[in-house]
Parts: sequence; C-alpha cells; structure tokens
Amino acid sequence: MEWRLAEFTEDRELGRGAQGRVVLARHTATGAPVAIKYLGRGDAAAVAGLRAEAQMLGRLTSPYVARLYRFAESEHGAAIVMEAVDGVALKEVLREHGSLAPEAALLVLKGSLLGLAAAHAVGVVHRDYKPANVVVRPDGLSKLVDFGVAVLAGHGSSAGTPLYMAPEQWRGEPATPATDVYAATCVFVECVTGHRPFAAADRAALMNRHLTAPVDVAGVPEPLRPLVLRGMAKDSGERPPGAAEFVTWLESAAAAAYGSDWERRGVRALAAAAVALAALFPLGALTVAPASAGAGAAGAAGASTAGAAGAAGTGGGASAGAVGASVGKGFLATAAGKGTMAVAGTAVVAATAGGAIYAGRDGAEPPPAPVVTMAADSRTLTGGPARIEIQNARYAKVTGLGDPDLERRINAELRGPLDRLIEMAREGARQTPCAGRPMQIGTETTLGLRGPRLVSVRYFQLSDWCQQADGSPGGEVVTVDLRTGRRLTAADVFRPGTLTAEGVRRLQASVEQRAPAEPRWENCSPDGRFKVADFLPRKAPTAPGRDTDPPYLTPFLTQAEFRIAHLVGGSDGCANLNFGAPYASVRDLLKPEIAAALPGGPSPARS
Repeated sequence: MEWRLAEFTEDRELGRGAQGRVVLARHTATGAPVAIKYLGRGDAAAVAGLRAEAQMLGRLTSPYVARLYRFAESEHGAAIVMEAVDGVALKEVLREHGSLAPEAALLVLKGSLLGLAAAHAVGVVHRDYKPANVVVRPDGLSKLVDFGVAVLAGHGSSAGTPLYMAPEQWRGEPATPATDVYAATCVFVECVTGHRPFAAADRAALMNRHLTAPVDVAGVPEPLRPLVLRGMAKDSGERPPGAAEFVTWLESAAAAAYGSDWERRGVRALAAAAVALAALFPLGALTVAPASAGAGAAGAAGASTAGAAGAAGTGGGASAGAVGASVGKGFLATAAGKGTMAVAGTAVVAATAGGAIYAGRDGAEPPPAPVVTMAADSRTLTGGPARIEIQNARYAKVTGLGDPDLERRINAELRGPLDRLIEMAREGARQTPCAGRPMQIGTETTLGLRGPRLVSVRYFQLSDWCQQADGSPGGEVVTVDLRTGRRLTAADVFRPGTLTAEGVRRLQASVEQRAPAEPRWENCSPDGRFKVADFLPRKAPTAPGRDTDPPYLTPFLTQAEFRIAHLVGGSDGCANLNFGAPYASVRDLLKPEIAAALPGGPSPARS
C-alpha cells in the first residue's frame, strides 16, 4: 500500500519511476491544487536528494518559480508538496510547433532568467535548465520547475542534461550562475530556430561540441546573434555573470530589434501556443488565476511556507521575491505579479471549475460568461386531431454569449427534445384519434455541466397518449459546444478506441448504476452488456423529419461526475436508468479536448 499525506486528496497520477511517483492532489480542507512528489524509504540517496531539493526551493519566493509548500518525512518515505502549475511544458510546445516567433522565444528566455535570477540571489544554481523544466501557462507567462539537481553556487559536478550542459559541467567543475545562463541560451536557440545548438550521435561527441565547437547562429535572427554568442561563450567568465545581468542585455537587444512593445506580442504568441495544447494541462482546466492568488492557497495547503521550509531544514524561507521585480522592467516584470493578462491581448475568463480561456487581439474584451437557466413550457395546443397539453415541460436555455446567432443555434438544440416530443404527439394524434381526450406531454429535465465551454442536459420524455398510460417515448441527452453551437455525439466525447467492443467493456467496468431503487440493469438487458451499437443513433425513425432516433446509451456530463444515461421508450421501468463514475476514472476514455473542459474533481479516497 502506497504512502499518502493524509490531508491531501489524490486526483490522479502524473508520472511514476523506479524511485517514486508524482501526483496531482488537492488540499482536502481548502481544495487548493498541489503537485506531490513521493519517494519510498528504500532509496536513502533519493530521499536525501529530495530533502536537498526542498532546501533549495525553501530559499525561493518568486512568481517565476513553482513554489514549495511543504516537505515531509516519515517511516514510509519522503514527500515534497509543490504549487500545481497549470500549463504545458515548453518541451511539448516545441514538439508541437517546432519553433517560436522571436518575440515569444525572447519572452520565454526573459521569464526563465527572472526565475533563475531569484535563485542566484540566494546562492542557488539550477544546473538542469531545459525545456522540460519550464511550464508555459495559458496566459503566456512561464514558471521554472524541478530543482532536483540544484546546488549552492561553487558546488557541483557533471550532473545535468547533456544537451544543455555548459563546458564547466562537462569538466566536472563547480557550478556558477553563468552555468545556468549557458543552458538558458541553449534553450533560446532551440526555441527560435527549432533545433538544438549542438547534436551528436553519442555522449563523447556531444561533449566535444559543447567544449570546443562554435555555436551555429545562422538560424538566429541577426540582431539576436550577439546575445547567443555571449550567453554560450565557452569560458564562463565571458558570459554574463548571472541571470540578472543577462536580462538587462536581453531587454536592450529585444527593444532595438522588435520595438518597445515586443513583450506584448511575445506573450500573445506564447499564450496561443500553450492554449493549443490545453488538453495536456494537468489540472484538466483552462482556468487561470493571477499569480499572486497562490499565496492564500499556499498558506492553506502547507500551513505556512516558512514552517514547511524549516521542517525541510532550510532555516527559513529567505525571500527572493524582490529580485524578480528589480532585475527586469517592462510588461513581463509586472504581469506575473499582477495577473494583467488582458493588456497583453489574452483575456482570461474563469467561470466554473472547468474554466475557459480566450485569446484575442489587443484591447479585446473577454467573451461573456454563459448563463444557463431552466425555462418551462406550459401550453395547450389546439387545431389538430387532439389537444396537446404541455405540462410544465422544462428545458435549458443559454444567455449572455454576446452572439445572437450562436445563442439561437444553441437554444434550438437545447429545446430540441421538447419540440420533437410535440411533433411525436401530433403524429400520434393523427394516427390514433383520441375521441376528445387530450395528449399530455412533459419532460423530466436534469441540468448537468453548464459552461464555460460545454452545456449538457438530460431529458426524459413523459407522455400520456389519450390518457392510456402507455409509457414514455424515451429521452435524449443534449451536450452542446458553446463555442460553435454544435451538438456532440458519443463519437465526439470518447476517444476513437472507446467505441469498440473492448473500449465499451472498459467503460462499463468503470461505471456503476445510480439510484438503487431503479430496476437493476441485469434485469433490463438480455446479457447485461453495453454494446457499441447502443451508443450510436438508431435508424428507426419515430417522428416526422428525422432519419434516426437517439442512442439507447448516451454520455451525460454533470458538474460532479461522468454519467451514462439509458433512455428508451416503454413502460417496464427500464426506460430511465443512470450509470456514473468520477471523472478521474474515465478521463483516459475521453478525448483530450473534452477532458480539458471538465471539472477536475478528485477521485474517490483509496484505501
């Protein structure tokens, strides 16, 4: 049984290795998201390394560095509790896009240098700066993570990632702030050109290139080449002595080459590049909070940063927060502390646990947050073969999107089940005269997810054809993309492999029937199995103007959990069943873009 910190509820595992694992979790009392790195007690050297990492992070307080909340040791092992940074690794951004516009590449470099400067100010050298250790947030800003091999300046060995190691690291000499400058410049070259400055077939050849080969700047924009040549000088004494000094050089070169507003363009481009990979965000959401908002969560999640640092043996939480503000000027130096995203051309809306982000032009207003309400229809329709009494039929309605045509399309989809029920009643009255008796119809409507990207509503249709108590005609789930107005099918919600015989078996094993008072599924299904065909529209029209009927089984997205709705016609009690599971249990069966739009609720507590 794996050790867990009792005051945190684990959501999902982010990674696992031979020594331990990293999980996304929430502080149970406050809901604050955190990332926890666990190590078992078996590897004393690994535990000592984690303790050293906590000591390094305990020295830092910077908006450009993922914050340490707590370090804990017990007889079971050790754990480090960190700020959960919602975003995507720069490595993934480069994998997806190849390279970045010069302004975006400069912005990444400046943000990283500000984080490194905060570390250098308290005597810490990162030693492993690389794209995998830079998280780009959806507002275009970035944070530095993973101080696993950091050391105090003047100490060190050849530890690091070979592709970005400075010559002195290859020689096993002590690390200095200039060591981090070299690695940051290597990554800048990769960002702006799409390839690493040095590559080789084996480690020895790669070492030789870092030690002796001149860096190829042919693909670097000409105004920025001096910056690269200084940052990657073979002799550490010829580089800027630290990140703070390098920021000053960078700002001067960037403004001369791209104008005084280069940062605004850079943050806009970088935000767009990150948002394109939103499905990879660990929090499963696009919600962005101002950087300063983390302070409250940190206090709740870790009792107190200073206390946590003391427990880790750091001797307190010496602040380097002033460093980030003092070493830089311009937009980036202030945006991280104030969360002023809209002025950069990226407006952020946080409407629900799912969150939303909107990237627009300078001065663009964020799209209005949708308002989803329940409307009711209570009328008597005459003029046909029989009266149709609509008895408080409820349906969902969306307002506040700021686009009348889009709202009209969405609301037509959301009211569709009621309109189709009315047409069924009219057709039934034409086929079976009611001899003066009314056709009574209504809906049992359950409102599920309600924005900011998706709205999902479950309709169970009620009918009494000519007062004959003939059962329900069935029902529908309507899930609509609020950006496009398009109704989503099961094929839009599930990964392609889910709608296969094996995938449906996995899905059925992940959910449980809700409302035990309902008839059990085993008594309603001939063989007790979900089938692929049950999730597909049926080619058996029952109403005018329709080529298909709704599927028997439909995904229903709620605020609290994932559901499967079983909605069929009949009066045997099996027409209206529900199956459910926590989102964490089924995320791997859902398309990434759907999973990213869902609430990131925790999975059940595990024993």
